[in-house]
Amino acid sequence: MAGTKAGGRAAALTNKAKYGADFYAKIGAKGGKLGRTGGFYANRELARIAGARGGRISRRTKKVA
Repeated sequence: MAGTKAGGRAAALTNKAKYGADFYAKIGAKGGKLGRTGGFYANRELARIAGARGGRISRRTKKVA
């Protein structure tokens, strides 16, 4: 049953029974609190520049007239 939807549900029930109903909320909160870099939130101007660069890159091929 490993790797199936049914197996995932069974594992979730086991984890909640062993560690509490808020098991997944707790591990999610741990992951959020471990982050230290801040990403683009720490540097808004850098985010603006990166977004502008990304916007200029077209993924579509140029149409030949």
